[in-house]
Amino acid sequence: MGVLERVRKPAIAAAKLPLDRILRDDCVAAMRALPDACVDMVFADPPYNLQLGGDLFRPEGGRVDAVDNDWDKFDSNAVYDAFSHAWLAEARRILKPNGTLWVIGSYHNIFRVGSVLQDEGFWILNDIIWRKSNPMPNFKGTRFTNAHETLIWASKSEDARYTFNYRAMKTLNDELQMRSDWSFPICGGQERIRKNGTKAHPTQKPEALVYRILLACTQPGDVVLDPFFGTGTTGAVAKRLQRHFIGIEREQDYIDVAEERIAAALPLDESAVTTMQSPTAAPRVAFGTLVETGYLQPGAKLWDIKRRWGATVRADGSLAIGTDAGSIHKLGATLQKAPSCNGWTFWHYEADDGLKPIDALRQTYLLATQP
Repeated sequence: MGVLERVRKPAIAAAKLPLDRILRDDCVAAMRALPDACVDMVFADPPYNLQLGGDLFRPEGGRVDAVDNDWDKFDSNAVYDAFSHAWLAEARRILKPNGTLWVIGSYHNIFRVGSVLQDEGFWILNDIIWRKSNPMPNFKGTRFTNAHETLIWASKSEDARYTFNYRAMKTLNDELQMRSDWSFPICGGQERIRKNGTKAHPTQKPEALVYRILLACTQPGDVVLDPFFGTGTTGAVAKRLQRHFIGIEREQDYIDVAEERIAAALPLDESAVTTMQSPTAAPRVAFGTLVETGYLQPGAKLWDIKRRWGATVRADGSLAIGTDAGSIHKLGATLQKAPSCNGWTFWHYEADDGLKPIDALRQTYLLATQP
């Protein structure tokens, strides 16, 4: 597997990491070999500890392809808790101070894992409900259909300055604030990886789920570690989004599938990976800066799109129409008798091919001045 292309240069510490590789090892042992504070995110899909009491059959007699692998079997809850303490302690150690942890689970294990991660000092930011739009039915008819899994998003401390690409999430959600209940189908069709006609992994997660997580909480070039790598969903999505990954997996069959899958994943073009920034993250440009730098001259005329009002630009970056004056936002609101106004899109300047919003000048200024 090649190293991801077109990403920002990794930090010196990251250069020594096994980037974009799958380590065949026990997750705790592999994490112990990594340096402190070296990864930006840990995404974990640990064993569910389902404790199934026998085979499950469909009404017509077919056997349900459930999770009955050895890696999901623990002698007791106490043994599972000890395992959770061990891997979460290492996850916390290798996370950067502002890094975050995502862990997903079912009702069988997520509450125990949540308790352990709090014991280990993590600070819970959100719990996310992944609602499965096509869940497996409850064949026995003895319980509600289990139609969701729970994700916990946590930082290393209450004061951590973690990454959250709020604006990108809002854009992704059709300009509505992203909620904590997400609807995705379980893997099926072409996305479901099969070997010899059977599922390559019983708990393969949909790429759309991991895509949203990485887009929300990492930046291009960040390092995402997955200690339960399975068939490589995290690696495939990380490669597409120009993030680095480190995978840890014990089972060679899963590694073989993951390597082939990641090799086939195509990274997105750099311009496609760029996301909308939140107003706090985007560089701030005052309207007066455009006047100071000559993008607009004092005395220039600005108009609303319907040319109802023509305002004069003043030397201090304010606008004036007759006796009314104020900032681009305040004057726009006053003229419309509105409580607020986005002056960047309300006011337009005269270009060769017609009126253009002054935000276009702001973007031109940013392109010319940002590295």
